[in-house]
This record gives sequence, structure tokens and C-alpha cells, in this order.
Amino acid sequence: MVSRDRESRGGVLITGASAGIGLELARRAAADGWDLALTARNLAALEVVAGDVGQKHGVRTVVVPADLADLTGPARVQEELHRADFAVDFLVNNAGFGTWGPFVEQSLESQLSMLQVNAVALTELTHRFLAGMRERGRGRILNVASTAAFQPGPDMAVYFASKAYVLHFSEALAHELRGTGITVTTLCPGPTETEFQDRAGMTDTRVGANPLMMDVGPVAEAGYQAAMVGRSIAVPGVANRVGSLLPRFIPRRLVRAATAFINSPR
Repeated sequence: MVSRDRESRGGVLITGASAGIGLELARRAAADGWDLALTARNLAALEVVAGDVGQKHGVRTVVVPADLADLTGPARVQEELHRADFAVDFLVNNAGFGTWGPFVEQSLESQLSMLQVNAVALTELTHRFLAGMRERGRGRILNVASTAAFQPGPDMAVYFASKAYVLHFSEALAHELRGTGITVTTLCPGPTETEFQDRAGMTDTRVGANPLMMDVGPVAEAGYQAAMVGRSIAVPGVANRVGSLLPRFIPRRLVRAATAFINSPR
């Protein structure tokens, strides 16, 4: 098992920390001795998480409620952590959401909010906290993408595109930061048992009923371990790893058709 350097003075910032993968990553990081800064929209849920993991593992917890769909959200998170004298040595950009249905039938507001949370806020937070990591000569960034990043997704066009952005941005940044003491890891989970399917309105789709859907614990563990050793990409699960490779060898029109079928109602 990989453990953090306990002499590090910084802590971990996790977005979307109130549930799902973010919650499991908070538990995993606290068990490894990381102080936690937790952000999400739901203050009450964040306070429960902070109280539970802080008391269990004896780590410092800082709660910063913020809506990353708000253009001021990332700056507010940074300002609150500066006031709390909380240095971020490990940034986990986990917050994100999707919607299901033809693009033209989705509200423009929901699609722009998705881009803001999934891509723009992630980029802004990375830029804001990377500066401090460079000054200290150490740091880890874990950006949560999806196996959706490897192909286009009819009926979830903006979500799939946003995750492709996360993957490509993170890979490029990982290359730029070689030799600096800072690593960038992209976690690309497949279907996972979280509230994502309910929020996206896709519980009655084929992907929403995927029998290979993974539990959230192993997904979070895979991402955490990959970040600890500085691996650039982590795709949990054999089926997901195979699925992430197939689009390289199949004609694009067939990739689109297959994804459309998987995203369609049962």
C-alpha cells in the first residue's frame, strides 16, 4: 500500500466531496493521514463527512461550500483556503455531472453549467493551486474524467466531450510538469454505483443498468493509488480498460453507433 509523505505540510482539496467518488476519496486520503479541504454545494452533507473522517482519523478538516457552476466558485474556494492557512499539495478535481437526452432537447443552461463544472472550473482550480505547488516543488493533481473520454457520446454529447477535454488537458499537463515534483493523474471510471445515473436521468438506459457497474470503493482506491505513484491514467476494471481501447481499432461511425445503443433506453 502506498502512503503519503507524512512530513508534507499541505493537504488535499477534494471537489464534489459530499457523495460518490469524492466522498470515498476523502475517506481514503484521511486514512492515509492527509488533512482535508472539502467542497461541494451541500454544506450539511460536507459537515457530516468532515466530522466523521476528521474524528476517525485525527486529521484537520476544512469545509468550503461552493457551487462550481457559479463563475466565482473556484476563486471563492481559493480565498477561503487562503484565509484558513490551508496549503493544497494534492488537488482532486472530482466535481461533475451529466444529463441524458438529445442535445437540442436539453436546456442550454444545463449544458453550459455542465461545461462550467466539468471543464472550466476544473481548469481554473488547477491553475490557481498549481502555482503554490510549483513554489513548494511538490504536488499531485487527480482529475476525474470517465471512460466517456475515449469516444463521442450520442444523447450525452456535451458530457462525453467535457470528459474528453479533461483527459487531454490532464495528459498534456502531465507532460509539461515532468521533472518538477508535480504529477497529474486522470481517473477514467466506467459506470459506477453513485448518484450520477439518477441525476443524469439515465437509470432506465442500458448503461444505467450495466451489470458490470463497479462499486465506488474500488474506483476511488484505483484513482488514489495511481495519484500516489504519479501514473498518468487510471482506468479501473478490466472491462473498462478493454472498452477504452476499442475505439482505436473500430471505424468511428461504428463507435458512435455502439455508444448510442449503450446510451439508449432499455
